[in-house]
Amino acid sequence: MNLSKEDILNEIIVGYRQVIDQRYQFQNLKKRYKLPESIDEPIVEDIKYFFLNYIYPDIDNREELNGAFQTLDENIRRPERLLGLLRESVKLIFKHGRHLPKIMMAGLKALKSYRSATQFEATLVKAAIAQKMEPPYSVSKINALIQTLSLKDIEQFIESTESLFMIMYDEVLVQKIQDVIGYLIERMRKNPKLFSEQEISGLEIGLEMIIKGDKVLNDLSEEHKDLLIQFIIQVEKDNLNDLFT
Repeated sequence: MNLSKEDILNEIIVGYRQVIDQRYQFQNLKKRYKLPESIDEPIVEDIKYFFLNYIYPDIDNREELNGAFQTLDENIRRPERLLGLLRESVKLIFKHGRHLPKIMMAGLKALKSYRSATQFEATLVKAAIAQKMEPPYSVSKINALIQTLSLKDIEQFIESTESLFMIMYDEVLVQKIQDVIGYLIERMRKNPKLFSEQEISGLEIGLEMIIKGDKVLNDLSEEHKDLLIQFIIQVEKDNLNDLFT
């Protein structure tokens, strides 16, 4: 295989987006599951849109976001500077008190779950190189690559997806996370010598993802939110079981 890792990654991105598109076709899901009334075609389309635009964006958007993603990773690994900014806010301290660091860490946990998708794609790139599998990567080829991975790695990836949706399930927490990350972005913009434009963009992208994910859920009742999240995780696990049984 003479292609670079970047070329293979681009092909993997295209292929995995096809997997997601096929996985969340309403008619396919309707045939396989007894869907509750709350999970109708518009809701499924919203889920698919969220995945394809925020969890697995296309190549053009990836090229624009790569630098931002890298700085986002750094802030997730080393949140100390962001915590330092929070301690400067009397308003946030008064509003959230001792829970403030926990709120920020919950936000970073959501962003870490978000980033696990690109890490999963990188794992598929390694598998494609190891298997000497040439692009283009159809749905069947992507599934064949997934079958070469360890079950533990895939289960951890599914758990990160579940973690993301469970954070967004808590509407009160999500509002607090938006408040805190919005403040961080505002303060970072006022300190351009300390925080790069890419670093700010990383948090802005993450905040947009949280807002859009919340929008998918916030029109539903608590019961229907729970049903939807359980359904998404069930779909992901069933597709995994299909590949390994």
